[in-house]
Parts: sequence; C-alpha cells; structure tokens
Amino acid sequence: MRVIEIPKIGDPSVLRVEERPDPIPGPGEIRIDTAYAGLNFAEVMARKGLYPDAPPPPSVLGYEASGIVDAIGPGVEEFAIGDRVMVLSRFGAHASKVCAPSAHFFKIPESMSFEEAAAIPVNYITAYHILFRVHRLLPGDTILIHMAAGGVGTAAIQLARTVPDVTIVGTASAAKHDFIRELGCHHPIDYRREDYVERTKALTDGMGPDLIIDALGGADWKKGYHLLRAGGLLVAFGWANMSQGKKRSPLKTAREFFRQPLFAAPKMMQDNRGVAGVNMGHLWHELARLRLEVVELMRLYEEGAYRPIIDSIHAFEDAAKAHIRLEDGANIGKVLLRP
Repeated sequence: MRVIEIPKIGDPSVLRVEERPDPIPGPGEIRIDTAYAGLNFAEVMARKGLYPDAPPPPSVLGYEASGIVDAIGPGVEEFAIGDRVMVLSRFGAHASKVCAPSAHFFKIPESMSFEEAAAIPVNYITAYHILFRVHRLLPGDTILIHMAAGGVGTAAIQLARTVPDVTIVGTASAAKHDFIRELGCHHPIDYRREDYVERTKALTDGMGPDLIIDALGGADWKKGYHLLRAGGLLVAFGWANMSQGKKRSPLKTAREFFRQPLFAAPKMMQDNRGVAGVNMGHLWHELARLRLEVVELMRLYEEGAYRPIIDSIHAFEDAAKAHIRLEDGANIGKVLLRP
C-alpha cells in the first residue's frame, strides 16, 4: 500500500509517499481500499510536533477515510466485501489501505459520494457532538463559530440550521463571507478588521452568545468566556493559535501556552458561565455513543439537511500543498487526500 509518511518533525516539505506491506485484518477487523482520506488541523499540528497524541515519527497519520471493504477478519458479520463505508481511525488513514476494528467503520448511503463520506467522521461528528451532546442547542440560541469557513465550522453552520430560530455568528476572512452567509451564517465577522467581541455584543444587545465554538485557543478562550451570555458555554476543541508558521517555534509555543486562561469553578458559578472541552481523539472508549451520533448524521444527510463542503482534493504526492492550504487558512470546507 501507499502511505503519506511523516519521517521527522518539520515543514510540509518533509512529507513523503512510501510503500508499505498491505495490512492483514485480524479478528474483528476489516480493511478498505481507500477512495479518499480527510486532512485535519490535528495532522498539521502533528507534523510540527505540536500534537501530543500523535505517534512519534516516522509515522502515518489520518483520522478518517472512505472506501470499499476489500478484506474481512475472523468474527466480523456486519460487513461484507464490497460494502461502501467510512472509517474513524486512530491514525493510519493516510494510506491506500486502512485496517481497523469493525466498530470504527460505518456504512454510507448509496446517495453519498466517497468524497462526502471522507469529510464526515471528524468534522461532522465533532460539530454534532458540540451542538447537541455537549451544549444541546435550543430554538432562540445565538452561537458564535470561530473559523466558520473551515471543516468543523461549515459543519456546525449546517447542523445548527436544523434547529429553528438559531442565530449564527461566524468569524472568517472577508473573502469567505459570501460563502458562509449563503451556507446559513447570519452575521459573518472579519476577524482581521473587526473586534469580534464588540461586534458580537452589538449583535446580541450586549447579552453575548449562548454558545461559542472555539478552535483558536489561548487568549481567545479568555475573551470568549467573558463574552458569553449568562448560562452560556464556551466549547474548546482546538488550539489553532498554537500553530503559527510552517515550523514549530518554541518561543511562540511557550508564549501561547502562558496566554491561556485558568478557569475556576467558584468563578464560573458566580458568572453563570461554563467551559467544556471536546477532543474526538480521546473518545475511543465512547464508540457506542459516537455510533448513535453517526446514525443521526446519516438520517439528516438523507433528509437533505446538510451536504459536506469539499474545499479541494490533493493526490498523495501533493500532500505538502494540502498541508499548506489548511495551515494558511485558505480552505473553505474539507481538504481531502486521494491515494
């Protein structure tokens, strides 16, 4: 099989395509012939040495892929060779063959393309989990979505629209405003030219949003917490501010680390505000619960409630370009890799 390998920590130029033996499914496992694999900011951070969960180099990363089942291990009964599936993998998905326990695979509807399927496992489960499991979005809520044009951002906009009378505020560069507005964002904010705190206060008559979906981290977590409406929740699911430039900078990393706020329970009680964290890579022990969320996502897809937004597709040989597009924030929606 062909894989995208990270041989050492560095800039995008370190990425290389390598040949490795095809994995053989063991008991309870299945293997797919990969159609597409998703690229996430976690893999960009890992390449820079800023993602603690990543295996040490040389390594093959990747949390998600789509494809056709081409081998089945002993004891697997719910899948058959030829099934169209997507997989939520604990790394190793940036490969032309992906092998994992069968519980990590999900059958996809015939109406769903392989491109769309590869865009769902990380972004849409994350967005669904934040909106409906952690926060429980209600009619009348106002939400602020940072990086609204990214993979999780576009998923959150679409899924939030399934609840009536929800007001969506999103930060994105000005060039992306027309797109996210058409997608369902009521109030795009150009974070480069506007103070999103003051603008959001103005939009909510000084009350603040009920939910903030924040992948920025550091000082923005502090800003977001103080911006929240009483009873509001800040959900942190990433730390994009930690990743600046093509390589890791110990000075920037340390500075960003010390800019993060400290949240104390007595203070949150007094403020009637809350903070929650979401890391899908740490929910492997909750696969049964995640499967229920995927079932709901498949139902919503078949009802036409959302369609995954594909930004671009890159051959494995062009993985460096894919990484650059994601870390530069140039993407609108999901960046995919094609074996």
